[in-house]
Formats: sequence, C-alpha cells, structure tokens
Amino acid sequence: MVDMSTQDHSPASSASSTPASPRRIVVITTGGTIACTTDRSGALTPTISGAELVAAVAQRYPEGMLELEVRELGMLDSSNLAFTDVDRILAAIHEVLDDDSVDGVVVTHGTDTMEETAMAADVFHADSRPVVFTGAQLPYDHPETDGPGNLFEAVTIASDASAQGIGVLIVFGHAVLPVRGATKWHTTDPLAFATNAPEEPVRPDPLPLAALAGSKVEIIPAYLGADGSQLDSTVAAGARGIVVEGLGSGNVSDEFAAAIDRAIAADVTVVMATRVPRGDVHAAYGGAGGGATLARHGVISAGCVHAPQARIILAAALAANVHPQTLF
Repeated sequence: MVDMSTQDHSPASSASSTPASPRRIVVITTGGTIACTTDRSGALTPTISGAELVAAVAQRYPEGMLELEVRELGMLDSSNLAFTDVDRILAAIHEVLDDDSVDGVVVTHGTDTMEETAMAADVFHADSRPVVFTGAQLPYDHPETDGPGNLFEAVTIASDASAQGIGVLIVFGHAVLPVRGATKWHTTDPLAFATNAPEEPVRPDPLPLAALAGSKVEIIPAYLGADGSQLDSTVAAGARGIVVEGLGSGNVSDEFAAAIDRAIAADVTVVMATRVPRGDVHAAYGGAGGGATLARHGVISAGCVHAPQARIILAAALAANVHPQTLF
C-alpha cells in the first residue's frame, strides 16, 4: 500500500515537468456516494453528473497538463449491481482503451462492491495503461466530502507513467492499492480500503474479455455448527461454482465437508476462502473438514483473496472456460 498523504502531489510541485502534450485520462462515472447528495429526509441519492464531478477537480491541474474526458454510465447504487452491470462497466473500460491516445482510465464507483468490480476489471485487464477505481465515503454535498480529493488523487495516479503495467488499482483515502486482495475494511472511515495481499501480489495472466452474466457462482459461509445444507441447496439451484468462506486457515465441519464432496462429485467447482481478516488460506489440517483433506479432494485455495473477490475470479474462469486454479 502506498500512502499518498506522505507525498507531495500538488500540481505546483510538478509544474516544471508538465509534458509537452497533455496526458489524456477518461473518467467513467457510475454513481455511488461520490455522486450523492442528501435529500430532505436525510437519505443519500445519486444526483451529481460525471461532468460535475470532474469539473470539481479539473481546475486543480495546470493548464495543458491533462485532458479529462467523461463517460457517464449512469447513477448506480453499487449495492444493487449485478453481473450485467459489471459487464457494462468492463465493456466501457475496454472500449476506452481501444483508443491509443488514452493514457489512463479512472472509474468512480460505490464503495460497497468496488473491490468486486475492480477485481473483475483486473482479471480481464491485458493493457499496460492504468485503470484506477475510486469513490467516496461522504456525499458530494457534505462539508468534509472526500470525493473530490479521492478523484484528484485517482486521476493523478492514472496519469503517472509509473502506474503502468501493474494492473487495476484502488486509490482511496490517500492509499494506492493493487486490487487483488483489497477489501473494504471500514464502513465510515476515510481510509475505506485495506489489503490482505503481500506487498507485491502476483497477477495471473489476464483473460480475454468474457461476459460474467450467466455465471452462477455463490458464497456459502462456514460457522460453528454449519452442516452444509446451504451448500447442498445451492448446488440443487444450479450453481456452477461455490466459494466457501471457511474457518481459520480454510476449514469446515465434517458435515460441511461431506456437502463439499457432493458438490465436487456433481462437477461444481469449489474455492476455499477464509472469514479471517488477515492471512492466507493454508491446507494445513487433516480430518474430514481440514484444509489439507479438502485440497486433496479438489478444493481450490483462494490464497489472500477474500470471498467476494474469489467469487469474481471463479465466475471469470467459468465464463472464459479456463481452469480456476490458474487465476488464484
């Protein structure tokens, strides 16, 4: 994680190094808290256009430094997104990058599911140019809103040549995070995202863009006394993949393990994540529900990736018809 608060990113400090031709950054806006204002009842609703969001930060750059373009995809609440919406966002990113004159992409997005959409973008991101996700914890009309600052820093990173070739990033609360392993760790703190990944997470080879819609992948939690009946029901409902949010380093009860075995026998791919905030999944324990036994039976480890991102990776593998193990 890079903390931008310790660095001088003011345009004035770099004015002397302003390139002869402006860097061209496209900002794709999708709604979220960054675009919200407060209605009479106190509820937040997205009302601010992409042009308004970008206008609030464009004036902070020296003239001729950047060319900012807005592509507005709508006013979406990220807690209400489905794979069809994610597919639209991914298609927009790829369409923008089809233009060789573009130097980077910024996507504004609600924080509730930002880590998932950004993970989907990373799985299919074969371009060296940066794609940066950002948003806000406070609405546009809040006196201490963090949206303009986050957007300014996201655009700054997207226009920096040093951000090329490292995959999709989340820039938020002065932090710069590779998306793999990133998670929203606080509901209200300005530093909304943290990471469970190593300092330099390994990115698997990206996939050709494929539609996620139609990939039925579910998350089933393990907990004290969980018997696996939810997993059986999910398989019966037609799931092609299941991510288990396991206990500890990736363990479940014996009954739950039996349900996993039944799922694998039914040709359902099972990935094991952990409900623990920090640390990787390790195939360490024996016994029917131990991680070592489950791995021998074909359960794939999610590594440092938590269940929501593991679901995205598994869905992408199924959509692209590649073995999921190659993406974890």
